[in-house]
Amino acid sequence: MSEQSQAFTLFQAGQMPVWKPLEVAQPGPGEISVRIRACALNFADLLMIKGTYQDTPAPPFVLGLELAGDITACGEGVGFATGDRVAIYAGQGGLATHGTFQAARAIKLPDGVDYETGAALQIAYGTSHMALDYKAQLKPGERLVVTGAAGGVGLTAVEIGKIMGAEVIAIARGADKLAVAKAAGADHLIDADAPDIRDQIKALGGADVVYDAVGGPLYEPCFRATNPDGRYLLIGFAGGVPEMKPNHMLVKNITAIGFYWGAYYQFNPAPLRASLETLMTWADEGRITPHLSHRLPADQVEKGLDLLRTREATGKVVITF
Repeated sequence: MSEQSQAFTLFQAGQMPVWKPLEVAQPGPGEISVRIRACALNFADLLMIKGTYQDTPAPPFVLGLELAGDITACGEGVGFATGDRVAIYAGQGGLATHGTFQAARAIKLPDGVDYETGAALQIAYGTSHMALDYKAQLKPGERLVVTGAAGGVGLTAVEIGKIMGAEVIAIARGADKLAVAKAAGADHLIDADAPDIRDQIKALGGADVVYDAVGGPLYEPCFRATNPDGRYLLIGFAGGVPEMKPNHMLVKNITAIGFYWGAYYQFNPAPLRASLETLMTWADEGRITPHLSHRLPADQVEKGLDLLRTREATGKVVITF
């Protein structure tokens, strides 16, 4: 028996998605059907609407990368039961009342983690935890520089860096955003518009790891302030793609690390799942708390997307069902 879902569906790139009824089939082997309770919005949703995201499915498809809800039916061999509360990084399909998803992309929600938190922590916290732990192997006592430190992923990098025992230097634009980074645990604050970013980082001892979610003009001063044998994480290019000089990396023995979290589900899901399990435990223990700037009902999803488009949101925007 199929379920009826209301789904926020994109029919053509460049046009705004619309709510449409959608038949959701019973799950096959390795699949679960879910009554969706929350879906976190991401900047990638805006890029999908434009058709410019690297993983944009062919229209028509349902928007919404990360979600949480209750399992209503299970296919064979899934390791879950009807009624289990789960979070899922689906890549699409989250902005709907119901959906069927690959069970391999689901993780159980601990009792102390609500649906909104479960939906919201996957991409942002997952990106920062895997980048800092699995890729850069950040060690206690090392100095971590975070660009875009008040943004969606940058703020989680500040928080996780502190949990991992690093000394965190946060770079963000303006006193208000720097205050947000400080509240997340940053030890030192640098305004992104300062003319002497390199000198300020060097005066603090230089960077052992740089978590660069901005790129653009921030790349050069941060790279020049990176210590020999440092690691430079390329997370995003909100400020533009920088011009990198590999000969400078060679001379200073600096490792440049490109990192795209979602791709790990395709070629190596084990470390991603291990990371999410750690993060769910931390959330259950109260060690991390996603900053949800807006919780909106489904009929305000366009407002939620506008909050991302205009950069008015200071944390995650979550749609509830």
